[in-house]
Amino acid sequence: MPTEQPSDLALLGLMQLVSPALPIGAFAFSQGLESAFELGWVSDEPSLSQWLSGVLEDGISCCELPLIERLYRAFEQQDGTAVSKWDDWLAATRETAELAAEDSRLGASLKRLLGSLDLLPKNEGLPSEDSLTPLLPVQAGYVTLFAWAAYQRGIPVRQAQLGFGWAWLENQLAVACKALPLGHTAAQRIIEQLRGELVNAVEKAQRLDDDELGPALPGLALASALHETQYSRLFRS
Repeated sequence: MPTEQPSDLALLGLMQLVSPALPIGAFAFSQGLESAFELGWVSDEPSLSQWLSGVLEDGISCCELPLIERLYRAFEQQDGTAVSKWDDWLAATRETAELAAEDSRLGASLKRLLGSLDLLPKNEGLPSEDSLTPLLPVQAGYVTLFAWAAYQRGIPVRQAQLGFGWAWLENQLAVACKALPLGHTAAQRIIEQLRGELVNAVEKAQRLDDDELGPALPGLALASALHETQYSRLFRS
């Protein structure tokens, strides 16, 4: 697998993986953002940009992005035990039922898609010849399946991390355009503001040791929990 510059096919594979058209249903989830709108915590372009910047700094950069690298390396080494360990760790970081359901449902959808594209490991769900541990957990979460797809496509780790962050940012802005009086030009301004922060988040993720991992997003967790009983909802989280 390449580790530096992606080949043309790897780049196209990354574009496919992060495309809003990927049929896994990511558009149905807001990750607590819809509740933040309802509560008045996020109400316009500046407050949305601040919210997303905070989630990127204190959440994505400390959790999903560094885990993509650890999972990718575990796949390179065919270490199903390490994959299972990090998949379980990710599941334990989901602080609400909705966040946990989002990860598991997107993971299940991506797994079905990868299966239809013949991109799952041949021993998926079964012990391999060299190990008693399957390479992919039977109910692997979305981040784990994303890392596997990046590995299978030969996408370098850094590009996979950037792509994951980009897909997250685009999805959050799509949520805002549907639920706030926010135009697409405003969304593009936010992307322009946060592009550099996304690069910095990847660089931070690559420096973190295992004992430094973990999100610190009490506001997002509270918003997500309140969303479970929100009266009117467009999104599932």
